[in-house]
Amino acid sequence: MIDLGRARAVWAACDVTVRDLPLALAVAATPLVPALHHQGTQLGGLPNRPVDALAVVAVVLQSFPLAVRRRWPSLCLLLVSLGFAVDQLRGYHTVTGVALPIAVFSAAAHLRERRRATAVVASVAYVTLVAALVRAGATEGPSDFVTFYLVLVVSGCIGAWLRQTRSVEEENRRRLAETTRAGERALIARELHDVVTHHVTAMVVQAESARYVTAHPARLDEALTAVTDTGRRAIDDLRNLLDVLDPGHGPQPRTPGVGEIDALVEQARQAGQPVELLHEGSPPLVPGTAEVAAYRVVQEALTNALKHARGSRTLVRVRHGDDALDVEVTTDGPASPRVSPDGSGRGLIGLRERVGLLGGGLSASPEPGGVFVVRAQIPTGPRR
Repeated sequence: MIDLGRARAVWAACDVTVRDLPLALAVAATPLVPALHHQGTQLGGLPNRPVDALAVVAVVLQSFPLAVRRRWPSLCLLLVSLGFAVDQLRGYHTVTGVALPIAVFSAAAHLRERRRATAVVASVAYVTLVAALVRAGATEGPSDFVTFYLVLVVSGCIGAWLRQTRSVEEENRRRLAETTRAGERALIARELHDVVTHHVTAMVVQAESARYVTAHPARLDEALTAVTDTGRRAIDDLRNLLDVLDPGHGPQPRTPGVGEIDALVEQARQAGQPVELLHEGSPPLVPGTAEVAAYRVVQEALTNALKHARGSRTLVRVRHGDDALDVEVTTDGPASPRVSPDGSGRGLIGLRERVGLLGGGLSASPEPGGVFVVRAQIPTGPRR
């Protein structure tokens, strides 16, 4: 049994000349159909002439160039026009005259440059043909010549419209591809920032702490172990990010959720940050986009606390509501002194975009009492 899908794929992969060849052969075969005898275009109304060798040449010139109508539209139009002129001036009036509107359409649709010049030359050539037909004794009036010319103009206009439509579609596809790539680059940048900045900051703080406990081997071993553990977690997170970029490379990438905030808090504690975690409500069994966003909010807030308010008390509150997830991270001291209330830091900007795409909101600002608060409300939808 023939696989139609595979056949279409093979046909689409063929050269454009091969795909246009059936049309050329069909037009060339039309004079052989008895029912189509004397059904061709009779421009000028000259008497019919019996078919001879020159008639075969006219048929070939009008039909076979259609095989290159998309590859070389100018050459196709030139040869078809020449064959049409011979066909009409000699009075053969074969049905292959239908090739001329097709050639005009193809030139308007596929010609990449000098389209106006081609239209002008073609119009001059048509006027020359009309003059030659009149001298040869044409019986038709000007209205008939004008009508046929308008048919050719309509064919050209349809081709030009098709070319313009195709150009607009290609431009839209290009812009969509650029927008998609830009969105993917922004997403990768946010993920890299969230993963790398948090872990590297923790490792730097832990390594600095180890410098002051060199006289206490037990404490030094504990500090270096914390650095090692943080480095391993950083590698794991980077591998998961690479799996997102290349899904076929390995197993399904891990999705962090609210349930892993405990690990973030413990990591911050190992780096010397006193962090308290409060959970309200019950998290879903399967983390969704809201839970991932909440995880990233806590991760960024703890990273800023380690950077700018190391050793200051930090409180993390996570509340699971019926249709929203609320996250609040409060740090005693300037947890992010270089971030304005509107959040001009790269990490918080990325978080605000992430939360905003989910229909939520995020704020990060100092408040009375010398504390810095990061708040996020992330819609989760009603639970069933």
